[in-house]
Amino acid sequence: MRFPTRLLMALAALCLIALPARAQDYPEFERQSLYVPVRDGTRLAVNIYRPADASGVETDRLPVVFAFTPYRARFTDAEGNVQETALGDGLALRSLIRAGYVVAVADIRGKGASFGSRRGFQDRTEAMDGHDLVEWLAAQPFSSGAVGMIGCSYLGGSVMHTASTAPPSLRAVFVGATDWDKYEFVRQGGITAQFNTRPDEPLSDDLASVPVDADPNGELLRAAVAQHAANTPMAALWYGMPYRDSVSPLTGNAFWDEVAMWRYADTIRDAGIATYFWSNWQDEPTAQVIVAAENLGSRLLVGPGSHCQTPAGFDFTGEITRYFDHHLKGADNGEAQAPRVTWWRHTGGGEGEYVRGNDRPGAARDTLSYYLGGSAEDGGLALAPVPGGEGASTFTVDYDVMDDAYFAFWPPSLAERGLAYATAPVAQPFDLAGYPVAHLAVKLDRPDANVFVYLEEVLADGTVEVLSFGRLMISHRAVSEAPWDTLGMPWHSGRAFDVAPLTVGETGHLAIAMQPLSRRVAAGSRLRFVVTGADPRQRNLAEIREDPAPEITVVQGWLGGSRIDLPLVR
Repeated sequence: MRFPTRLLMALAALCLIALPARAQDYPEFERQSLYVPVRDGTRLAVNIYRPADASGVETDRLPVVFAFTPYRARFTDAEGNVQETALGDGLALRSLIRAGYVVAVADIRGKGASFGSRRGFQDRTEAMDGHDLVEWLAAQPFSSGAVGMIGCSYLGGSVMHTASTAPPSLRAVFVGATDWDKYEFVRQGGITAQFNTRPDEPLSDDLASVPVDADPNGELLRAAVAQHAANTPMAALWYGMPYRDSVSPLTGNAFWDEVAMWRYADTIRDAGIATYFWSNWQDEPTAQVIVAAENLGSRLLVGPGSHCQTPAGFDFTGEITRYFDHHLKGADNGEAQAPRVTWWRHTGGGEGEYVRGNDRPGAARDTLSYYLGGSAEDGGLALAPVPGGEGASTFTVDYDVMDDAYFAFWPPSLAERGLAYATAPVAQPFDLAGYPVAHLAVKLDRPDANVFVYLEEVLADGTVEVLSFGRLMISHRAVSEAPWDTLGMPWHSGRAFDVAPLTVGETGHLAIAMQPLSRRVAAGSRLRFVVTGADPRQRNLAEIREDPAPEITVVQGWLGGSRIDLPLVR
């Protein structure tokens, strides 16, 4: 087996690192904050936390774990308390300091206490900023020269974009809830929803950042934040590029290509950077996290819970520490032999267990298909097409689906907002794991409309839980060959050439990849399949509302009808 030259050099360097005699026993830390200029001269605010104990700060050279954030590394909250990213343990940063790591947290350009303004959003400028900071950290007197990165959500994207520049000193990354393809993440099926479309934070938020040590009066902070007024607005950037090959009027280029992480996969692989991906089942990025891990051959963790929540019932801090101990300290701790994949399997009643192995969730599965038959009012979701069930059901899009949640990571039940098809109560429990796929045959009273699909479990006591969802603009229905392994899921290119309106009266066939899931369906429960034309996570409903609203017809029956395919665990 041939190893990349940089990987061999990194392994050789690891063998030369002098590990400190002490480990896991640094209750204190010494903090320093300063401005570090990157290649174009922009000064970025960097906060450094060095392990210490009663005898003082550790003077041995230590590996560094770096986080790169838009959410202010240090700031004063509304109650007057200073909040510090490095001193929380959601990403095990405080524990890593205790375990003998230098932890560094920097504000990205255009945010927090850093100077500069953002061109786009996680663009190559920001990626190269991360590269420069990694190499600066590796060269400091406190550093062993080995650097890791960690982050979740935006911070996870910062990690991956930095990794895509292959900094020579970056050895390993631990990445949560990030994207593999930005277009599919933001505009899945051609529809903007949820992530990255919220309003930008006011400059006053950045002014609440704690100034760096050399700026006690905040003069430099105020000068830095004044430059943030030139930041590219996030929502306008994404709304302004309806197709994958659109040219952004704000950046002047095909920006989706610039920020597509899959385009840099070979660079990351060739650099020999170790990768570990993590997400949770009730979180929209999980669909892409699993794809990214499979395409990169990475370690993978899927836990219960929502966005960036610490996985319950799992030694998350220990997992992160062991991972970095192996890759940054050269520890022979069994990490190299550990199973590649860990995922939480729901076993019923809110309980579950972690499964460890080398296969992704749903790798070994059968397909359980439920067909839409009869009218929606009859329930009409069966294991085979219902004889005589040919026909169709029509609904009018209901735009009044908004709720009070500013940032809803998971949709509520929308069964009253469209068509709902339910099974009979199931006789025996069964397990689902992997990606459902909805196949819909639809007709419209106009050339185009949005379609949202949901899979729900209605428990015997009437409780409803949304298990999975997906979305597709009907004009984007053409299935194309993807430039990566989609794990068998249908893929829609989003390119302008492949987009086609539907002729009025024509039947369009939609294949919609839905969110992956792990679920034991309880005996006595009913599965429910819901179809709507709007979702509360669309922030632009007021702008896209049509009057009169579209009418969508879902076609049923033996030939060319509609169904949902579920990943049944063998």
